[in-house]
Amino acid sequence: MKITLNRLNDNFHFELKNQRGHVVNVDSRPEFGGDDQGPSPMELVLMGVAGCSAIDMISILKKQRQQITSFKADVEGARVQVGEAKPFKDIYLVFYLEGNIQEDKAAKAAQLSFDKYCSVSKTLEPTATIHYKVILNGFELEKL
Repeated sequence: MKITLNRLNDNFHFELKNQRGHVVNVDSRPEFGGDDQGPSPMELVLMGVAGCSAIDMISILKKQRQQITSFKADVEGARVQVGEAKPFKDIYLVFYLEGNIQEDKAAKAAQLSFDKYCSVSKTLEPTATIHYKVILNGFELEKL
């Protein structure tokens, strides 16, 4: 896996491209000297956790022939000061699923994602605690 970065202005606006040609812009907020032309690198980390776990969960549920009509997620990160850096200490995800999905299968899909499959959350696991819950058809599920 390889990513290339190209600076686009005199501040912190960058274009990042993967080997398949997909492009993401990254920047910093104006209060930190940027021009707000894209998400910050830390926002991309949160996007990575949400996207990785969503792919896992949908893949698992599709294999179990569950009918997903809507899949959304909210993710928030709480950071802590460590020297000059502010890494994530806690990451909170809420998944909103709708469709003809069995409760136990939805809960198990989330559990498997975070316990076994999601490489992004596994990468962050040594330094951040990931908390999640699943809301299925408007009702919060109990964790397994």
